[in-house]
Amino acid sequence: MYVSDLINDFLESLEVENGRSRFTSRNYELCLSRIVEFSYEYYPDKELKPEDITQEWLRKYRLWLNRFEIENAKGKTLSVTTQAYHLIALRGFLKYLTKRGIKTLDPVLVELPRTHRPQVTFLHVDEIERIFAEIPLDTETGLRDRAIIELLFSSGLRVSELISLNRDNVNLKRKEFMVRGKGQKDRPVFISDSAAEAVEDYLAERKDSLPALFLNNSRNTPLQGTSGDYRRLTPRSIQRIIEKYVRAAGITKHVTPHTFRHSFATDLLMNGADLRSVQSLLGHSNISTTQIYTHVTDPQLREVHKKFHSDI
Repeated sequence: MYVSDLINDFLESLEVENGRSRFTSRNYELCLSRIVEFSYEYYPDKELKPEDITQEWLRKYRLWLNRFEIENAKGKTLSVTTQAYHLIALRGFLKYLTKRGIKTLDPVLVELPRTHRPQVTFLHVDEIERIFAEIPLDTETGLRDRAIIELLFSSGLRVSELISLNRDNVNLKRKEFMVRGKGQKDRPVFISDSAAEAVEDYLAERKDSLPALFLNNSRNTPLQGTSGDYRRLTPRSIQRIIEKYVRAAGITKHVTPHTFRHSFATDLLMNGADLRSVQSLLGHSNISTTQIYTHVTDPQLREVHKKFHSDI
């Protein structure tokens, strides 16, 4: 069997057997397609088979990834983090082959490059208030945008979780609901009074019966579709909405939907929440992921500095 055929089998197994989302499968598909692309470039007269993946093949593939130039990006290459994602996908694929008893490279031999953890960017409460001040509340679009940003900051939702919400998912009276995050794991989400009120105000202006909680109001959006999702907002739409108001508020930080998730966690920790609780609220499997926030939020360190550092 050829690697190209086995990749398709592996991607199907991610969804069917491992319960991974389609988004995860698409990411794996992109990374694994580079294996085939590399092999065609280096071995044009040979269809890649599992037994052809050797340590020497891996060495050449890693070098190829490091030199790979992204199409239409003016010579931009893959970051070390992106290269690591490609190798994680390869390792997962090799584990799958090994489980099936197919001879190939031992997955343990695929070592990941050392990556630098990016600095966490977050917004302070006063910066979020400046963003709110730029959102007009006399239109349905303005009410929608206010509800989106209120919900992101209040709940710590990922953008993929936000756009997948339906009206009947959110209990505005109890101000809590369940969301299915990464790895098909469910977790409770709690929202503030102001976020619940913002969502209520937006829904009160809606004249449709579509299920999606947030809709695209662009004139270029079709007026009808084959499913109730044809006007559901996309992650890119949410990014554009945020960029618009961040720019209007005069904030120079690079702000994305995920910045509000960082801000949610940072605000909790700054106000004394314990790390384990924040881990649960974010839906992190490993507390080491949550610990990226502690270096900017530990109030005890601030008090130690204030008490013991000389003020000249």
